[in-house]
Amino acid sequence: MKLLNFTIIKLTFCLVIGIVIGHYFSPSIRDVLYSTSSGFIVLFVFYLSAKKRFTKTIWFGIASFLMMINIGVLTTQFHNQKNFSNHYTQYAEQITDSANTITFRIREVLKPGQFYDKHVVDILSINKEKVRGKSLLNVTHDSLNANLKVDAVYVTRSTFKNLINPLNPNQFSYKEYLKKKYIYHQLFIANESLLLLDSQVHTVFGIAHEVREHINKKLEPYHFKPDELAIINALLLGQRQDISKDIYTSYTNAGAIHILAVSGLHVGIILLILSIVLKPIERLKRGKLIKMVLLVSFLWSFALIAGLSGSVTRAVTMFSIVAIAINLKRPTNIFNTLAISMFVILLFKPLFLFDVGFQLSYLAVFAIVTIDPMLYKLWKPKPYIVDKFWHTLTITVSAQFGIIPVALYYFHQFPGLFFISNLVIIPFLGVVLGVGVLVILLAVLNLLPHILADVFGTVIGGMNWFVGWVSKQESFLFKDIAFNLLYVMVSYLIIVSSIKLLKTYNYRNLKILLVAIIIAQIALIYNTHESTSDAFIVFHKSRYSLIGHQKGKTLSIASNSDSLSKMKNNIINDYAVGNDIKDIKEGSLKTVYAVGNKTLLVIDSLGAYKVNSFHPDYVLLRASPKINLNRLIDSIKPKYIIADGSNYKSYVKQWAEICEKRKRPFHQTSKKGAFIITY
Repeated sequence: MKLLNFTIIKLTFCLVIGIVIGHYFSPSIRDVLYSTSSGFIVLFVFYLSAKKRFTKTIWFGIASFLMMINIGVLTTQFHNQKNFSNHYTQYAEQITDSANTITFRIREVLKPGQFYDKHVVDILSINKEKVRGKSLLNVTHDSLNANLKVDAVYVTRSTFKNLINPLNPNQFSYKEYLKKKYIYHQLFIANESLLLLDSQVHTVFGIAHEVREHINKKLEPYHFKPDELAIINALLLGQRQDISKDIYTSYTNAGAIHILAVSGLHVGIILLILSIVLKPIERLKRGKLIKMVLLVSFLWSFALIAGLSGSVTRAVTMFSIVAIAINLKRPTNIFNTLAISMFVILLFKPLFLFDVGFQLSYLAVFAIVTIDPMLYKLWKPKPYIVDKFWHTLTITVSAQFGIIPVALYYFHQFPGLFFISNLVIIPFLGVVLGVGVLVILLAVLNLLPHILADVFGTVIGGMNWFVGWVSKQESFLFKDIAFNLLYVMVSYLIIVSSIKLLKTYNYRNLKILLVAIIIAQIALIYNTHESTSDAFIVFHKSRYSLIGHQKGKTLSIASNSDSLSKMKNNIINDYAVGNDIKDIKEGSLKTVYAVGNKTLLVIDSLGAYKVNSFHPDYVLLRASPKINLNRLIDSIKPKYIIADGSNYKSYVKQWAEICEKRKRPFHQTSKKGAFIITY
């Protein structure tokens, strides 16, 4: 059955188009309301016309799809609080220029950084003016003060700071990530400058936080190791803030990171356990209805405790629809169920569409339900255990077919041993989750035997050890894979056409696959021989100078840091992967660079340059040279002055003031990011 024969899939597709339009083009709410109202009127007219004729018309379908696109745009704009007059950004000019009295409520506790504890806060008022909106709060580490609690209300005197763009090319943009969560500014505050206010307001986030804290307090006497307790929190409570960097990296490199995110796998197992436990209720009058209500209630209670993260919200929505459909005795189609869950989620959380986890989750499930039946029927082993391992392998491989192109596009690496970690962990994950739920319940009731806690901790520790061992097989971990959007599209073109051919082997589908392969070859040839602009890059690296000179697919780098740190530098790796660099060469810093038909003069700590010898187009100041900038401008007349991250801040500030007075362009890499000259 063709997917597009399902109406809900067509409507969901149109909703997605509307969300994309709303996000990237940001039309005003008034214009969208006019458009939606007009669309509704047109749709109603076509509906009456079709009803009167007792026949379906193409115009009614077109009007329905256009209406759904309008709804997608509308829901995107309505969920963005920035579009409303009481959002705190309406005071943007005031709040970023001077200190303000800010009242806020803690909404979410994030993973702490190197110097700050991080939180998401709801802004309640600025200078006693009631406002709304979210911001990022950075509180200086303080071992003497307790961590801030969710739902606690504080008042402070501070200035909103703009979020910072990545300072070097092809780096992850935390600013864009937060923007998709409707967070536009950040606050930097010391703990002693916070004043706690008395508040009786309790949100679902606060209640869930208290439940998680109570559970962790009950688990304390059983002396779980920090890594074990962090995994327990991730698997059963949806909280990954306390997972160490080493453990997180191990699960990522082993291809098992999805195990740590409460998702469809976890929720499906929990639903199965609950269905078995609540089975006796079906004997009561309307027992199936009661069981369905309890199942859905328990699932959403679990979602609240897990913090309503994107992955758990997706999974609980989908399984809630499945539970309701089963109770109503309606035949369920997995594609319809997936489309309905996606439709509902995007109506309430439209920007989930741009969440990497959202994309990978749905792609994996679509791939599993499509490809797994074909792989599984290739071999039907009779032994029960062998059959279960074989089915686990087919599911894992199917999921990888669905997510590999997108995963390579975002993460540029592929764990070759993903099937080993999944084959070992997933078959026993149901037991781990079931015992984990039992451990938590008994701990809360003060009935947990120490031997059960010790055994469970040992199992979690063993799982961490095994994942760590798999991740250390570095020869099977393929890193730094250049994979652009064009490759993603042609990859899915080949995957879809291959599935069509495997399902129905005929000449037409074979022809489609061959055309897809030819298109992929053209894309590969185009990308290989694409005319790449040569570029000269002054990267930003704190306390050091780092210069790159790209010619085609070759990048020459020069720096005053040691060789090892240069070659392993993430700045260089990110640029090389993003620009499909095939060869990286190491060189030494020069005094003069020829950049196309222009010249760049480098002035280092010696401050030496020849007066009136030549007039460079660019001057790079590095290593804090003690120079008279006014004299330099008068003597060699550069058109552009650059200061990299190796200079003292006081020097850079002084140079910026001089250039502003002299109306000379000045580029400070610590503020504006890397300076790139293409030619």
